[in-house]
Amino acid sequence: MSDLPDIQLPPEAHALLRTASRFETPCGDGAMVWHTWGQATRRPGLAPLVLLHGGSGSWMHWLRNISTLAASGRWLLVPDLPGFGDSAAPPRGTDADVLPEPVEQGLAVLVGDAACDLVGFSFGGMVAGFLAERFAARAARVVLVGAPGLGVAPEKAIRLRAWRHLADAAERDAIHRHNLAALMLHHEEAIDELALRLHIANVLRDRMKGRSLARTDALAQTLARLHCPVWAIYGREDALYRGKLDALREALARAADFRGLALVEDAGHWLQFERAAAFDKALLAALEA
Repeated sequence: MSDLPDIQLPPEAHALLRTASRFETPCGDGAMVWHTWGQATRRPGLAPLVLLHGGSGSWMHWLRNISTLAASGRWLLVPDLPGFGDSAAPPRGTDADVLPEPVEQGLAVLVGDAACDLVGFSFGGMVAGFLAERFAARAARVVLVGAPGLGVAPEKAIRLRAWRHLADAAERDAIHRHNLAALMLHHEEAIDELALRLHIANVLRDRMKGRSLARTDALAQTLARLHCPVWAIYGREDALYRGKLDALREALARAADFRGLALVEDAGHWLQFERAAAFDKALLAALEA
């Protein structure tokens, strides 16, 4: 897309992209970009696995998980959600409630009418829930990963710092590190060069401004209307829910077919990056239950 900044992806992302298949499906005035792995080696009988990234993110939120999940025999479909990454903005709106339709349109092209396992991280968890409600036949199961929109406010307000006004690259990097520590990652050592470069590449391409549904109980209300099984995986040290785990469990249990909450120890909000092996184990357990 010509209106996007020129982004330097880290070598780890380039290496993984070389093993992917890339597809485009209609979205607004342009295209929604999908990367897929594992179609040729998928185990028969397993539903396609759709990984939906978080806000200000892209497919790279799953960078440390894709190879393991594909090796388990899954066919992975990992989009840049509309308005993020390399995908065009949706035809209307700027929040998770307007994304199920273009995502469903893309899945219809890529997998036909197959029911999918929908795994959504943070903002993507809201998209997964809304998609499963509006297109019930598409959802074999939903797995929420650190999802907001449950009506549970953090004990302490999370304040992210502005960075776009800064001309100095080192000053911008310092702000990005602060923001990663404030919201995304629990341990300072997890904010390594890879985490920083992935984060910068993602936030530079975020065109979905003014999102507010994460601060409501919109997802909790939706869960009560889902017909598919629902699992949840959260980091025990998630800044959104630290000290609020009982309230989190109560909100998740509004799903009619809630199957359980797995907590990944020593992990913050971006748990699938910070504790990739533990997360992959928890996710595969939910998918194979």
